[in-house]
Amino acid sequence: MPTDLTPHTVSTATAETRATIADVARLAGVSKATVSRFLNHRDTLLSPGIAARVEAAVTELGYVPSPMAQALKRGRSRLIGLVVADISNPFSVAVLRGAEKACQEAGYLVMLFNLGNDGAREREGIEALASYQVEGFILNTLGTDPKAADEVARHGKPAVLVDRKHPEMQADFVSLDNADAMRLAVDHLLERGYRELLYVTEATAGVSSRQEREAAFRAHLSGYAAAHTDVGDLAASARVVESSDAHGADLHAHLEALRSLGKAGPAAVIASNAVTTLRVATACAALGWTLGHELGFVGFDDTEWAPLVGPGLTTIAQPTDDIGRVAASCLLDHLQGRKLPPRQILLPGRLVARGSSQAVAAEPAGVITSA
Repeated sequence: MPTDLTPHTVSTATAETRATIADVARLAGVSKATVSRFLNHRDTLLSPGIAARVEAAVTELGYVPSPMAQALKRGRSRLIGLVVADISNPFSVAVLRGAEKACQEAGYLVMLFNLGNDGAREREGIEALASYQVEGFILNTLGTDPKAADEVARHGKPAVLVDRKHPEMQADFVSLDNADAMRLAVDHLLERGYRELLYVTEATAGVSSRQEREAAFRAHLSGYAAAHTDVGDLAASARVVESSDAHGADLHAHLEALRSLGKAGPAAVIASNAVTTLRVATACAALGWTLGHELGFVGFDDTEWAPLVGPGLTTIAQPTDDIGRVAASCLLDHLQGRKLPPRQILLPGRLVARGSSQAVAAEPAGVITSA
């Protein structure tokens, strides 16, 4: 997908048809400085006759001053730069919507730069947005470029990190509470009778949110086993697979091996995000399996299509709109001159139970299954 560096407000005018301040000055027979005085409501400095000529020229040409040019004259662009790791990921799109709504309510426009999961482009994205005089950054980057922090600092603009920490950057950080969200997923499957669990994730190297979820997966299995002595050695069943194949082919052997391990109890998969959910679903379809029958399943990200796959996919819904809004609010705090130390804001996820995690034993009390 091409990089988007256009503010999210669309004008029907084109460079060829839009009148300029020079056109107005030429038609009115005055200087551009005179037109500028009129446009900036300083027409008291002009004679009534000249003001009338300029007004007539503006009307005849349909001249509309450039908001960007006017803002820059005042030293404010009213633009926020948003860098996202992967615009094809539903999480990135949902966070963008939340941030954009909050920015628009505060009188700002959002400009987007998509990294396409290429960590080498982090500095490029920041530099490109800075060239448009954005007033600050919301960064959902991979966090793998150590010099990206220097690039932000060089421009002297405030920044807020979303979902992924950057080890070199001291900034506000807004994210899902990954440890608690993973606890919801693990406990839900174990309480429903699943005992062999596989966590499927994209590559974790250098990506803090993926690392946190993997660590929480292992930790919660161990913690659950310590609190429930009747479930056996769950730590031994904490299997993790990094999937890189968009068609899910690399998962076939892992899923077949997982299902064959049903000695202690039925097997289930936890997928790290919507991308890996699709890979798991593709692999299961190739094997002729249905999630919720041959394998239990919980996936991070509650997409619009999650209820439509098999008996419905159980998910951990991320508060994406809130994440975007809170990130924008943090940035606006800085733009309004508030001097605050770096904040870490973790928002809770929500378990949406559907058929893919149906109980394999007696239905546990207090669990409500969503349609």
